[in-house]
Amino acid sequence: MQDAAAVKPSYYITTPIYYVNDRPHIGHAYTTLACDVIARFKRLDGHEVHFLTGTDEHGQKVEKSAQAAGLDPQAFCDRVSQNFRDMMGALDITNDDFIRTTEERHVTSVQDLWRKLQEAGDIYLGSYAGWYAVRDEAFYGEDELTKTPDGRMIAPSGAEVEWVEEPSYFFRLSAWADRLLAFYEANPDFILPAQRRNEVVSFVRSGLRDLSISRTTFDWGVPVPGDPEHVMYVWLDALTNYMTAVGYPETDSGLYPRFWPADLHMVGKDILRFHAVYWPAFLMSAGLKPPKRVFAHGWWTIEGQKMSKSLGNVVAPEELVETYGLDQTRYFLLREVPFGNDGDFSHAAMVHRINGDLANDLGNLCQRVLSMVHKNCDGQVPAPGPLTDADTALLQKADTAIGRVREQMDVQALHKALAEVWTVVGDANRYVDAQAPWVLRKSDPARMRTVLYVLAETVRQIAILVQPVTPRAGAAMLDLLGIAPEARSFDRLGDVSRLAPGTPVDKPAPIFPRYQAEEAAE
Repeated sequence: MQDAAAVKPSYYITTPIYYVNDRPHIGHAYTTLACDVIARFKRLDGHEVHFLTGTDEHGQKVEKSAQAAGLDPQAFCDRVSQNFRDMMGALDITNDDFIRTTEERHVTSVQDLWRKLQEAGDIYLGSYAGWYAVRDEAFYGEDELTKTPDGRMIAPSGAEVEWVEEPSYFFRLSAWADRLLAFYEANPDFILPAQRRNEVVSFVRSGLRDLSISRTTFDWGVPVPGDPEHVMYVWLDALTNYMTAVGYPETDSGLYPRFWPADLHMVGKDILRFHAVYWPAFLMSAGLKPPKRVFAHGWWTIEGQKMSKSLGNVVAPEELVETYGLDQTRYFLLREVPFGNDGDFSHAAMVHRINGDLANDLGNLCQRVLSMVHKNCDGQVPAPGPLTDADTALLQKADTAIGRVREQMDVQALHKALAEVWTVVGDANRYVDAQAPWVLRKSDPARMRTVLYVLAETVRQIAILVQPVTPRAGAAMLDLLGIAPEARSFDRLGDVSRLAPGTPVDKPAPIFPRYQAEEAAE
């Protein structure tokens, strides 16, 4: 692992920082889990990883939410931010840092970026008059709005907008359209999936307006350097967190030279514009490198309906874990839907995945293989004899799986990466049925031992591969096989670390029990 880390590039991955006006829900869990799986995968693959998440705590929406809760903004942020920290624990998230935009390190960072934009000549003082959605913390052009029968103006997101007039500093975004388009052209994988890239390119080609980047009608924000009557627009503030967390404005030492530019900003599709248009323009204006990729994933509905407090169908991450299990929840959310598309959460779909993919396919494979080894081979990994074509074919499928999985992970096709692993699971189950070691036990014990060796070795490799998604189940499988903690990284896949004959194998307990509930039978 040490040698691999020395030659593989470092990897910096971020979730969006979550807005502290409410409790975490399944959407927050989804983004965070995706990043955690990628971070775990990269660590196991020999990369030095920095994985960031945190909370976005400034802006008018937070100020209003605090007032509604009867708290001052900082106390409100302290309380709600803790809910997101708690979610990290509930989902077994392995973030390296948790940033809050109310921290002093962040104020220093974002004020430094402001000064660089100012020095570049891309900030000027004017006045803003236009439509603003407090819920989205976003400005909208009139052509983007719809009018309700009762005369209210509604943003594309469904948020109500209000007319705002106030002095404002502006960022010369209009001057960056051609440079952004050239950047997208030179970096075709900067925005994924492809349909999201097309949306952004179309938006920029249609023309960019200068962006209001300060407000004077509230004061819960980072003061503008040299003009404290203004606080910074929350998105300039929020986006800078990604650099704050690697030590900006210190760019010559520490984390920054090792991890910037970020390899991946994972975001929901609703905030893609901020990350793929505003953020690279800010960075290039300041003479800094843009991130390497922004990936925008889809939204979840619940049993076919949009998540809504009024419908009472907002699903809290800890409720999923309590009901279905941690690994089961992690697996379902990342396997059920093509990553990047919208998806629907339903109890029936969750039970289908748990009892099908996890209990019947992977759990049953592990249980029956290791039970037969424990029972028929004196509780030890047997020594194999000569290998047949069928043996070699299964081992080769397992040995080469990491290449196929890595290829999918590198384009954030998490569902396809899992499908590649489950292809090996399916092949192993078919091999068990075809070889019938329970018959060989009497007719050809030597052949039985070879078959069980091939299966145990395949289970070892599957267990290593599933660790990023189902970390507890992966660890339990590797424990049963007596695999030492230092022998569980991806450099031990393939034929370089085959199971040693004679290794003790514990009697297995079910790795993935079937989900049993009255409603599961409906």
